[in-house]
Amino acid sequence: MSALGKYIFLVDKKATKPEIKKIIKVVYKVDPVFVHIVNIKPKVRRLGRTSGVKPGYKKAIVTLKAGQKLDVLPH
Repeated sequence: MSALGKYIFLVDKKATKPEIKKIIKVVYKVDPVFVHIVNIKPKVRRLGRTSGVKPGYKKAIVTLKAGQKLDVLPH
């Protein structure tokens, strides 16, 4: 998705779109255009007789301005 200018971040469950946009702008010094939020619900998983819960989380899909990119992974 980085070829499309979109990056995925795991964020705090209480974070809002404006907060995420502001933090990305300050930390990475880029201009986010859109921020989409996906809430992943907790899921029950079993291992034999015991059952547990995989915790849910929130992820943000951030679209950057055309021509900008993040260098987060070494090549």
